[in-house]
Amino acid sequence: MAAKITLTLDCADAQALAVFWKTALGYVDTPPPAPFRTREEWFASFDLPEDDSVDDSAWLCDPDGVGPSLSILKVPEPKTAKNRLHIDVRVPGHGSPAERWARIKAESARLVRAGGTALETFDGHHVVMADPEGNEFCVAAASA
Repeated sequence: MAAKITLTLDCADAQALAVFWKTALGYVDTPPPAPFRTREEWFASFDLPEDDSVDDSAWLCDPDGVGPSLSILKVPEPKTAKNRLHIDVRVPGHGSPAERWARIKAESARLVRAGGTALETFDGHHVVMADPEGNEFCVAAASA
């Protein structure tokens, strides 16, 4: 059986980054683990320092249960270098190369409106982008 994975992004503002990635991926907030009814209740079950807040993290999941989970955690240090692992946002749909490229450009534009930044365009293939905190990702076509 293959291992399930969670991708984790370090950040300065977990809630703001969660809003962006829910928009980008169509993900939703992961429900708290049983038997807890809320994330706040779950968080309170740990012996954490008083200045730790449930708002310093976010947990997202694919509502269809297909994609990996995404944890977003506040850390004290800023991002200083290029990611060694990045997310590829794959735009679905078939069609001609021109049709696929049009969908990639439209998705990139949507993600810019959501707070992302287009960093580099590889015409006809993919767009390298950054989320609101500078984490790089690509927008490309899904496999046919």
